[in-house]
Order: sequence, then C-alpha cells, then structure tokens
Amino acid sequence: MYGSGYGMRPEISLLAVMSGLETACWDIVGKAVDKPVYELLGGQVHEKLRSYTYIYPEEGDTTDVYADPDLAAERAAKYVSQGFTGVKFDPAGPFSAFDPRQPSLERLELSETFARKIREAVGTKADLLFGTHGQFTPSGAIRLARKLEPFDPLWFEEPTPAEMPEEMAKVARQTSIPIAAGERLATKYEFARVLQTGAASILQMALGRVGGLLEGKKIAGMAEAYYAQIAPHLYCGPVEGAANAQLAACTPNFLILESIQQWGGFHSEILKKPMQWESGFVIPSKEPGIGVELDEEVALANPYTGAELHLNMSDSPADFA
Repeated sequence: MYGSGYGMRPEISLLAVMSGLETACWDIVGKAVDKPVYELLGGQVHEKLRSYTYIYPEEGDTTDVYADPDLAAERAAKYVSQGFTGVKFDPAGPFSAFDPRQPSLERLELSETFARKIREAVGTKADLLFGTHGQFTPSGAIRLARKLEPFDPLWFEEPTPAEMPEEMAKVARQTSIPIAAGERLATKYEFARVLQTGAASILQMALGRVGGLLEGKKIAGMAEAYYAQIAPHLYCGPVEGAANAQLAACTPNFLILESIQQWGGFHSEILKKPMQWESGFVIPSKEPGIGVELDEEVALANPYTGAELHLNMSDSPADFA
C-alpha cells in the first residue's frame, strides 16, 4: 500500500488506513497463535504501564476547566487521588490555520498560572504534561517554556509545527523541559528526522497514524539508540488504546501511556471486555491479539451524529487571543 501508489512518502490519510489494517493483521495473528501481540514483538517487559490523563470537563462544571486554572487544579488533585501520576493540560490555545505565532502576553500569563496552581495542587505526586498543538514559532515557544520551567513539567508537547523538526530542535536546546512530539507524524522516516535533529526526547507516535504496531516498534528501537523514550499518543479511542498498551508492554524505553481517565463510560461499553486500569496503571491484557474485542452492536447503536472534528482550527489569526 505504501509503495504501490507511487508516492513513496508519509501520506497521513493513506497511513491512517494502513495503520488500521496493519493493527488488525496483528490481532488476527495473535488470535491464531493464542498470544498477545506483545509476545510476538519481543516479549513482555512491563507488567503494568504508568498512565496519565487529560484534565477533562465534567457535568455540573460552572466554568470551563480548559480556561479556569482553579478548577483545573481541583480536577488534577482529584485524578491524583485516584492514582494518576501524570496530568495533561493545554491552556495555550486557540488553534489557528495561520499558526505558528507568538503567544500573547495574556496566554503566557494564563499558562504560567495553570502550571503553578496545578503544581501546588498535586505537589510531587504527579508530573505536569504541558500540551500545545504546534502553535508557536521557536522564539515564541522558548518564551513560553521559560514561564513553565519553575514548575518542572515532564514535557513540553509539540511546541512548534511538526513539519520542521529542525526548528523544534531550537526550542529543545533552549529549555530544560523535555520536548515531546510525534502525534502528527507518520512512518519511521519522519521520526528519524526528529531524533537526528534532537527535536524531541519523548516520541509520541500515534499507532492509528504512524503505520501500525510494527512501525511503532521500529521507531521505539531507533529511539533507544538516542536514549529517547516513547509515550504513545491516543486519539482514536480504546482500540488504539489497546494497541498502545501492546507496544508499551514490550518496549524497554517506554515512559508513560495516555489514558482517557480510567477507561470507563462509553470507552468501556464499546468493548466486550474493558481495558484494565488499576491505581494509575494500565494492566496489559493477556488475551490473544491486541487484547480487546469491539462490541459491534454497541458501536452500531451509537453512530456519530456530529459534524466537527475534535480539534478545529480557527480560520482567522489568533495573534492576540
């Protein structure tokens, strides 16, 4: 599929299709030999997988948890009380089709306030994961990083657009915060540039986009040679989440796994057997294949009726937002 269309380059839409098919093939092979996929990709290294969650809104909130640092800090403390040792937040928006840009003074102050109040709320019980979505110029990202450094985040995520890792590397050289990146990249070739330029030391391959499980394993192996770690990105729900757990379980340089809170609610209902989460850790399934079975009846009974993507880029510049 990658080569027969003549393109021979990382094409995001094609790679997403390939990723789904490749992961399905591993699931089939695992079931055929009655082994979880991690046993077929080198064997289990981790018996449990440290996880983190985004700070999410909840029913009954009277303010926006994405804009209210006090509510975000309260919610982060709640997650930590459940066992999470990492919480992720992103107050640096909005997202614009005209990015990258300089952060406004207002957003610099808000980002600093979020980091400070969440750090005060969780102390040293949890890492802070500061997310952006490739929004800033290198100089703008460096300004923001200096605001965040006193609160010692585990990572500064995708501070500049993914297409030029050479520019992201400028940020990495100017901050003590580890740079994490990779959710918008596809194939080992794009990740090789990230490693060669020193743009990031934490690789966030999205298995639903990068090319599948074997491609993710190859990228993790490349990362080992650079003393880089992996933190698989999650965007596609519990099936991709289960595939992420398979990769993480057999990867020595695994750092942390993205969860959607505790994998409850609809993310549990749509599976015949839910993901196992215990006290901050995802427990890799011992079931054959990728470890989960989609409940197609539940899926068919709950079609998506919306018209928007999860993240929408503004069609106007956000220089002063």
